[in-house]
Amino acid sequence: MNRIMGLDVGDKTIGVAISDPLLFTAQGLKTIKRESNKKDIKEIEDIIKEYNINKIVIGFPKNMNNTVGPQGEKVLSFVDKLKKRIKIEIILEDERLTTIAAERTLIEGDVSRRNRKKVIDKIAATYILQTYLDRKARG
Repeated sequence: MNRIMGLDVGDKTIGVAISDPLLFTAQGLKTIKRESNKKDIKEIEDIIKEYNINKIVIGFPKNMNNTVGPQGEKVLSFVDKLKKRIKIEIILEDERLTTIAAERTLIEGDVSRRNRKKVIDKIAATYILQTYLDRKARG
């Protein structure tokens, strides 16, 4: 069974989520601590092999006015490097509100600020992937 991976690419971490085999739900998998593009991409490659990933959905941070800012440029640069090493489809998913939604979920769940910091990227990756899966199911 193929699965889809969701990534929330930040400066210090990459949140990783994967779909269930039926492509209904997204589950947070882990947070990769960024060290170098080479190491980060190797870790993503290992997850692709382990979970039989055939597509990656990456959160694409746009400004509210739909322009691409510095963070969006960083994500595009990372995607270019990823495409050179990984030969599966990569989709950019608008992620403007995912971190806010993830933070709200954790606050409502009464998760302490320190613990929120540890899981926010993984939760954001889950939102990014779930948004994509829900839209695909409707389409």
